[in-house]
Amino acid sequence: MNVRTVGVEEELLLVDAESGDPRALSTAVLALAERRADGDSVFESELHDQQLEFATEPRSKMGDLAEEIRRWRAEAADSAAEAGAAVAALATSPMPVSPSIGEDERYRWLAQRFGLTAQEQLTCGCHVHVSVDSDEEGVAVLDRVRPWLPVLLALSANSPFWQGRDTSYHSYRSRVWGRWPSAGPVDLFGSADRYHKEVRALVDTGVLRDKGMIYFDARLSHRYPTVEFRVADVCLDPADTVLLATLARGLVETASRDWRAGDPPEPVPVSVLRMASWQAARSGMEGQLLHPLTMRPEPAADVAHALLTHVGDALEDSGDLGTADMALRAVLTRGTGARFQRELLEGSDSLRTVVTECAARTRG
Repeated sequence: MNVRTVGVEEELLLVDAESGDPRALSTAVLALAERRADGDSVFESELHDQQLEFATEPRSKMGDLAEEIRRWRAEAADSAAEAGAAVAALATSPMPVSPSIGEDERYRWLAQRFGLTAQEQLTCGCHVHVSVDSDEEGVAVLDRVRPWLPVLLALSANSPFWQGRDTSYHSYRSRVWGRWPSAGPVDLFGSADRYHKEVRALVDTGVLRDKGMIYFDARLSHRYPTVEFRVADVCLDPADTVLLATLARGLVETASRDWRAGDPPEPVPVSVLRMASWQAARSGMEGQLLHPLTMRPEPAADVAHALLTHVGDALEDSGDLGTADMALRAVLTRGTGARFQRELLEGSDSLRTVVTECAARTRG
């Protein structure tokens, strides 16, 4: 079979290597990274000066994807160190912070348009791109993966702290991100034509600047021939990022097969999907999730295994089932980044230690 390609975008937090406080050094770090790469850097700025982003190449083999993620994390750490900082794969800052908006004209527009929503939006996500053959196939996939997206959120949960406090959530980033007017789950589209009409209608309201602000939990990329999963926190452990990418590719392939077989998508209401997302953000992999097939609460581990079963045939065909099963068992045993952060705080009573230890893990 032709294996779909997968690419990953990760957003990283720039922090002081000693205090753990976020540092507004993206301009300096990006310049250093570009110099180290002889002008061919993979890093880009983000909304706030306390973060940066990188994107991998499209990969067919998950081993190659894993190697590239680790490579760019290490490169980001080296460039940040030259600027007197560190990078941490944390989806929110555990330390109190007053974020500063970047100088890019687009970012300034967002700050003026959305006020405190933009100002407070210092969050780091992980976006997974999976190739599709057409917009029609892509929309068929979007319609069929909707109930499973909260499970990906729970598996990636890595943001328990906000402004120096424990939020009681495992993914508070997702709650902050949900403040954007176009963020979250969406209705069934049914066709590519209807999808594009809705996107145009949203942009034509004037509330959004352009198609780049379509912040659905999953969408058609406006730059690449891919379905883009946008629901996840950036993961502390790169192995979890690869697991997300593996499951996302499995979801795309499974949904495409169901579409070609004439199997309709589940008509789960958006209101119920919002409940599932909230539950995933609140408990991560530690409590219960809403099972995508019933929308009733079940133990998170059981729901995660249900996802693996759902995409099992596709992962078997791509050669990923065994490694995905091991990676999932590892997450269920050691926990997500949210659990790791809380365990660090419990052992040290210091959010500074949480950040600096996570920065060390990010570097590898």
